[in-house]
Amino acid sequence: MRGFQGSEPEARETARLGRGPGNLPAELTRFIGRHAEVGALTQQLTSSRLVTVTGVGGVGKSRCAVQAARQLQERFSDGVWLVELATVRDPELLDHAVVEALGLTDHTGRPPRAVLTERLADRRLLLVLDGFEHLVEPSAALVLDLLRRAPGLRVLATGRCPLGVAGERLYPLPPLSAPTPGSGEASELAPLSEAAWLFADRAAAVLPGFAVTEENHSVVAELCHRLDGIPLALELAAGRLRTLSLDQTLHRLDDRFRLLVGGHRGAPPHHHTLRTAIGWSHELCTPSQRLLWARLSVFARHFDLEAAEYVCSGPDLPADAVLDVLTELVAQSVLTREDAASGVRYRMLDTLRAYGADWLAATGDTDRLRRRHRDWCTGLVTWCELEWFSPRQAEVARRVEDEMPNLRAALEFALNDEEEGRLGLYLAGTLWFCWIGCGRLGEGRYWLRRALLRGTDHEEIRLKALWVVGYVAVLQGDTVEALTALHECQEGAERTGNARAAAYSNHRRGCLALISDEVQRAEKLLRAALERFEEISELNSEVLMCKAQLAMAIAFQGDLAGAVRLCEEARGVCDEHGERWARTYALYVLGFAAWSRGDLAEARELVEASLPAAHAFHDLVGTVLALELLAGITASEGDPAEAAVIQGAAAKVWASVGMQMFGSEYFNAPHIHCERHLRRRLGATRFRACFREGERLDTDRAVARALRRADGAGARPEAAAPRALPASRDGSRPALPAAARGDGGEPEPSPGGQRA
Repeated sequence: MRGFQGSEPEARETARLGRGPGNLPAELTRFIGRHAEVGALTQQLTSSRLVTVTGVGGVGKSRCAVQAARQLQERFSDGVWLVELATVRDPELLDHAVVEALGLTDHTGRPPRAVLTERLADRRLLLVLDGFEHLVEPSAALVLDLLRRAPGLRVLATGRCPLGVAGERLYPLPPLSAPTPGSGEASELAPLSEAAWLFADRAAAVLPGFAVTEENHSVVAELCHRLDGIPLALELAAGRLRTLSLDQTLHRLDDRFRLLVGGHRGAPPHHHTLRTAIGWSHELCTPSQRLLWARLSVFARHFDLEAAEYVCSGPDLPADAVLDVLTELVAQSVLTREDAASGVRYRMLDTLRAYGADWLAATGDTDRLRRRHRDWCTGLVTWCELEWFSPRQAEVARRVEDEMPNLRAALEFALNDEEEGRLGLYLAGTLWFCWIGCGRLGEGRYWLRRALLRGTDHEEIRLKALWVVGYVAVLQGDTVEALTALHECQEGAERTGNARAAAYSNHRRGCLALISDEVQRAEKLLRAALERFEEISELNSEVLMCKAQLAMAIAFQGDLAGAVRLCEEARGVCDEHGERWARTYALYVLGFAAWSRGDLAEARELVEASLPAAHAFHDLVGTVLALELLAGITASEGDPAEAAVIQGAAAKVWASVGMQMFGSEYFNAPHIHCERHLRRRLGATRFRACFREGERLDTDRAVARALRRADGAGARPEAAAPRALPASRDGSRPALPAAARGDGGEPEPSPGGQRA
C-alpha cells in the first residue's frame, strides 16, 4: 500500500513511524456507543461518493465521522485524511488547509486547487472534511471540483448544514439515546443508555470510582435526558463532578449555559463551553433565522408548521416567510423534522430551546409570544372539541396526543396569568374529551382543580369545568369530590337558568348514582338529562354516552330488551356521524346484554369490536370494562385458565383508573361470581398463578392476549345455578348474567383486594 506524501523523505519518515497513509488522530478517550450510526455511515460511503453528517453543535459529528473513517482505512489504498476546518476563518485559506492536511508539497506558483486536482486525479482516497459550516459555499465548490476531477475520491463531510452538492447523501446524526426517566427504557433493570454510558465513563475519569448504581441511576437518567443526550453537554457535566455532587449538578441545570463550561484544552475553542458550542451555530444563522429560533422557543418539545406560522409571524417575519426560514433552520440542524401520528412536526432540543429562550427574553418579547402560543392552543382545543363528534375523532385523538406538551405549557401560562386566568379554566374544561376519552383522568383532574381555584365572572365556563371535574371524579370512584362539584354545578345552573349546565349536571349525577348502585335514581337522572339534551338540541358524544349509561342502569334492573334498544339507537347515531368513542360503550352494553342472555358468540363479537377502539383512544375505563367482560365470556366458553389471566390483566388496569369496578355491587357482581367459578374450577393455587400472569402484562399485551382467542368454536358453555346477591342500597338486587351465575357459598376476595 503506497503512501500519499509529497516527497520521498516524507514517505520514508511515514514508514519509519510505522503508520499507514493518512492522518487520523489517535483516540484520547473511549468512543462510546454509536454502533448503528457508524455502521450506517460506512455503508453509505460504499454507495455514495459524498456523505455529509449533519447535526447540532456538540452532538459528536466529528468523532463519529472519524470513527467511521477509521473503519474504512483498508478500503482506500491512498489513505484516509482528516481536514479540520474549525479554525480556518478565511475562505481563501480553504484550499491551503486541505493541501497542508494531505501533506502535499509544491514549490511552483500554481494555485493550491490546481495542485489538489492534479495530485488526487488518480488516487483512491477518503477525505474527511470536518466542520465546514462557516465556509459552506467555498467548501461546496471545492468538493464539487475535486469529485469531478478525481473519480477515486470519496468525501465524508461534517457540518451543521448540508453542502448542497449534487449527489450528496445526508446523514443527520441524532443525540445519544437518553430515555425519559421512569420509562421502561430508563428503568433500573434496563441496560445503561448510550448517554448514561458516556457520562459514566467521563465521570469516572475525573472522579475515580464513579459508577452508575441503583442509588444514582435515576439521577443519571434525569441528567442525561435533560441534556438531550448531547455528548458535549454530558462531558462538560461530568467535568463538574470535580467540585459538585451528582445531585447538585442536576439541580443546577436550570442555568445549564453557566454550569457547563471548562472543556479540555485540546478541544476546539467553540467546544470549551456549551454556550459557545450553541453560540457557534447561532452566529452562522441569518437575522431572520435567529429571530425564528428565539420565537420557536415558546413551543414545548415539538410543533407543526401552522402553529409556527401563527405564533411566530409578525411585521418583521411575515407568515408566508416562516416556511422558508424554518426550512433553513432544519438545514442548520437547529430543528429536526419528525413524522408524528398527526403529521409532520418539528422539534428543537431543550438545550437549543433554552438558548433561544435567553435571546427571546433579551428582546422583552417573551410574554407576548407566550400569549400567542396560548391563543393558538385555545383555538386548537376549540376545534378539537367540535371535531371530536365526527369521523375525524381518531385524528383529533392523535393530534391531542402530539400536542400535550404544548397544551400543558399553555395551561400553565394561562393559570398564572392574573388578568386572563379564565382562559386556563376554558382550556381545562374544553379538554374534557382528552381527560375522559383519551385516558388522562388523573392529569385532567389536576388541571381542573387548579383552574377552579381561579375566580372568574364567566359563570358558563366555570359550570362546564365543574361538570367535567365531577365526571372525572365519578370515573375515579371519588364520590365526595364528585358530589361536591356536581352539587355546585346544579346550583349554579338553577341560579343562572343555564339549561345546558343543568342537563350535564343531571347526566353526571346519574353516572354517580349508577356506580353507587342507586340504579333507579340513576335511571331517573339520566332520562331527565336526555330530555334536556333534546330540548336544547344537544347531540354529541356525551349525549350518546348518556344513552349507553341509561341502558346499563335498566339492564342492571333486568330490562335487557330496553337496554338493547337504547344502545342500538346510540350505535346507529354513532355510525351516522362517524363517532367511535361513545360507540365502544354502546357495544360494551350490547355485549353485556348478549352475555347475560347466554349468547356467547354475539357477546364476544361485540366486545371484540369495542376493545380495540377503546384501547386505541387510550380510554382505560372503556378498555378495562371490555377486558372484564371478555374474562367472563372466556370463562363461560370453558377456558377458566385464560379467563383468570384476563382478570389479572384487568386488575392491573384498574389500579391506574381507580376502584375496581368503581366499587359497585352491580358492576362487581359478574366479576365476583366469575372469579368464584374460576377458583372452583382451577383451585386457589392455579387461579392465583394465572391471575398473577395477567398482572404481569402491560395494557398492550393484555389487549392483544384478550383478542387473540378464537371465537369460541368448540368451547362448551357451562351451566351454573343462580344464586341471590345481597340487596343493594336502594333495595333491588343486581341482575346476574346467566352465563356467569355460580353455585352457593360466599365469594372469596379477589387478588386485587375487592370483595362483592
